[in-house]
This record gives sequence, C-alpha cells and structure tokens, in this order.
Amino acid sequence: MEKSLMGDARNRTEVQEFILEGFPAVQHLGKVLFLVHLLMYLASITGNILIITITRVDHHLQTPMYFFLSSFSFSECCFITTVIPKLLAIFLLGRQKISFVACMTQAFFFLFLGATVSFLMAVLSLDRYMAICKPLYYPTIMNPRMCSLLVTACLVLGFSLTVVPVTKLSQLSFCGSHVIPHFFCDLGPLINLSCSDIRSIEMLAFGLALFTLSTSFIITIISYSNVVVTIMHLPSGKERQKAFSTCSSHLIVLSLMYGSCVFIYMKPKGTNQLYSNKEAALVNTVVTPLLNPVIYTLRNKQVHQALRNALTRVRLQK
Repeated sequence: MEKSLMGDARNRTEVQEFILEGFPAVQHLGKVLFLVHLLMYLASITGNILIITITRVDHHLQTPMYFFLSSFSFSECCFITTVIPKLLAIFLLGRQKISFVACMTQAFFFLFLGATVSFLMAVLSLDRYMAICKPLYYPTIMNPRMCSLLVTACLVLGFSLTVVPVTKLSQLSFCGSHVIPHFFCDLGPLINLSCSDIRSIEMLAFGLALFTLSTSFIITIISYSNVVVTIMHLPSGKERQKAFSTCSSHLIVLSLMYGSCVFIYMKPKGTNQLYSNKEAALVNTVVTPLLNPVIYTLRNKQVHQALRNALTRVRLQK
C-alpha cells in the first residue's frame, strides 16, 4: 500500500514536459505574426546592440548614464531572448512542447532578468537625480567603481529574489493538465497548474513582485520628483528644456514598463484575465524592448552626434 502511494506521488511530480498554448484564437494568422514578431525581435536586438556598441566606441558617451544604459540594453537583449524564440516557434508551428527543466530555466531567467531591468531603471533615475540635483557631487559619487557596484547590486538583487520562488515552483506536484495557457513559462500560470497547496508560493510570488515593482517605482518617483523641482528652479527656459530632455526618454520607457506590469499584476480576476495578461506580456517582451532603443536614440542629441561620428569614420576608412 505504501509503495503504491509512493509510486502515485512520483508519477504526479515527475512531469517530463509542458505544452505552451500560445494564441490559439489567432493561429490562422501564424505566419504573418511570425514575420511581424521576427522583424520586431531583430530590430530590438539590433537597436540595443547599437546602443551598447556606440557607448563603447565613442568616448563622449563613456559616462555613468550611458554605462547604465548599455547595461540596461544588454539585459533587455537577454530578457527578450529567453521568450521570443519560443514565441516565434508557436506562431509558425502551433503549440510547442517544452521540457520540465527547460520550462523552469526559462521561468528563472525571465524573472531574474525582468527584476534586473526594473532595478536598472531605478538606477538610471538615481543617476539623473544626482546629475541634475547634485551636479557638484556627481563626478565624485558616480565614479566607475560606484557604477559597477550599482549594476552588480541590480544583478544580485534580481537573482536573490528569483531563485527561491522558482526553486519552490520546481518542487510542486503537477498532476492535472500540462497545458500552460501562455506563450512562455511564467510563474503565475505554472502555479495554477499545480495540484499542491499553492497558498505559500502564491503569497511569496506576490510579495516579491510587489517588492520589486514598488521599490523600483518609489525610487524612480522620488528621484524624478526632485528632478522636476530642480528643473523648475533653473533660471532660464533653455536650461530647463535641456535638463528635461535628458529625462523625458527615461520617463517614456518607465511609463511603458510600469503600465504593462500594473496591468498584469493589478487587473481584477476575470474570465479573460489570462488572454489580457498574454497581451500585456507581449508589450513587456516585444513592444517595449523595440521602442527603448528608438526612444533613447531619436530623442538624444549626444547619441545622434556619436552615430554621425561613427558613420563619418566608416566613410573615411573606405
């Protein structure tokens, strides 16, 4: 009897694979959606790599802000690469199987990199606060060592906040449907598939998500509130415009990122919640990473000048 129960428990927990459902309602448009999302993915990767490259080769852009921006762009590239390739396969071939280990790995890196990106946005806002509100102390405080420590802290925080819930997730029993109603292995849909007692992991996941988003959001709000107050006290309109232009691109990116996150985590439960969350997740994993390099380059005169210098050097070499 005991052996039978042990065998049943083993069968329940040893899940070999899951199935990613994707978007069955629009699967007839799969090839078109595949092409659109492939182009968006390639454009996002190209744009972010361009930002990383231009900040490395142009000495005018080797400042704390662009160091943080290049770190942010690298994290974004890794973040979308954990999700988009599988999404493209779903659009092209329909439902996709994913092994248990691969699913847990994807969930870990999605959450880890997502949290890291969120903290890096807070660091970018702190950098703007120091540059505009404390310009005399800025070069001393935001030295290369401090910049490296801040980026490392974002990575360590992201890892620490992710490893525990994903480890607990991997220890749950899955004895019902193995179809994940999403296009990647997200924590929420996986928890809902489990037949274990999920109250503790639900509370843990909510608490960590709340901590990550609220910490980043509060730091950002406080930083930019002080920036706005300082800008309003600048003597000339030209100075105010210049100071605000350095922050406006960050505010646009923040609005996109926090808007989609709030929609996912704050939306009341309902019958269409999963479909709405899939659409909001697409904003986070496809739209925002595509717009980030566009916003940062099109609205930044320093990046414009760096690109012109790079193109000039290429022409001279020919």
